[in-house]
Amino acid sequence: MSSRASLNKVLLIGNLTRDPELRYTPSGAAVCTFGIATNRYYVASDGQKKEETEFIKIVSWNKLAELCSQLLAKGRKVYVEGRLQTRSWETPDGQAKQTTEVVIDDMRILDSKRDFEGGKEDEVLAAAPAVEVGLDETVVASVPKEEEGAKKVSKSKAAKKEPANEKKKEDDEEKVDLDDLPF
Repeated sequence: MSSRASLNKVLLIGNLTRDPELRYTPSGAAVCTFGIATNRYYVASDGQKKEETEFIKIVSWNKLAELCSQLLAKGRKVYVEGRLQTRSWETPDGQAKQTTEVVIDDMRILDSKRDFEGGKEDEVLAAAPAVEVGLDETVVASVPKEEEGAKKVSKSKAAKKEPANEKKKEDDEEKVDLDDLPF
């Protein structure tokens, strides 16, 4: 590593403090902002258990911004990876302002739809409770083993009540092809 090398890397796991806000720049680039809270538990010198919470501003751009807007909601547990960025600006009345935020290039949803109550009912989440999204814009979806078993049981019950051609149609509809996902 040369003497000019440096590293600006942030890895966070936390819960969204608000629903994501998606906007577009005048040039058409998508930008999504949201906040996450991280908790730290420790024992103080007096022996009492303490909890410390940090609130962090998160920014994502382009395709990742659109995915964050579609898949995330207040309360969801996520892993984000990115870099720290500090911006400065001046208000119309001449006051100097500054903020530090994490600009992410990777996001992974850590909870399943079952674990999350009251969030967005998204077809993608219904088909894929665990979603990983990276800079290369790949999406990996998985269904927990117990849900696979539950679907098999419901299919067998349906087979007893429906004719064979309707069962084949139902099986075709339940298959999820990653190429058919809207992102």
